[in-house]
Amino acid sequence: MTEYSFILAIDGDVEGKIDELFEGGCDDALFGSIDGAHYADFDREAPTLAEAISSAIADVESVPGLRVRRVEPDDLLTMAEIAERLGRTRESVRLLIAGERGPGNFPAPVSHLRSRNRLWRWSDVASWAWAGEADAEERAKARLIAAVNAALDLRTATTDLPESERTLVGGFR
Repeated sequence: MTEYSFILAIDGDVEGKIDELFEGGCDDALFGSIDGAHYADFDREAPTLAEAISSAIADVESVPGLRVRRVEPDDLLTMAEIAERLGRTRESVRLLIAGERGPGNFPAPVSHLRSRNRLWRWSDVASWAWAGEADAEERAKARLIAAVNAALDLRTATTDLPESERTLVGGFR
């Protein structure tokens, strides 16, 4: 078993349900709130990261009124966050993005294209940064978290759609 660390962003009254969360299997998490956003900071042992995240989501959502919104570290990030995760300066990352340093072909931003605060997908950046390396653990972790967040976003976006439309877009309950 390996211990995996991640954060779940949670909708609902977490503070009023701490005892239920611990009884429901979340005794390996610390709960908190920042600016009204509730979260659970997990250090969970499991055979794989996927099993750790899946079981944590199931445990949180076993408590009535709570729903997991996102998994962090999030896939969307700014240039400053890319620099932090890569252990580089912001200027170094700016040069990578501009193609003035490194092998070129840095992934394109996916949001806020005409803004100073563009956003990139960490899963794309990690694949670019560690392309060809034997140790693909960071790339796999980034892709998994991106996929889980996409599924959670789809679930949220389809909540109010009629059943026939939820099925059409592949939503789940």
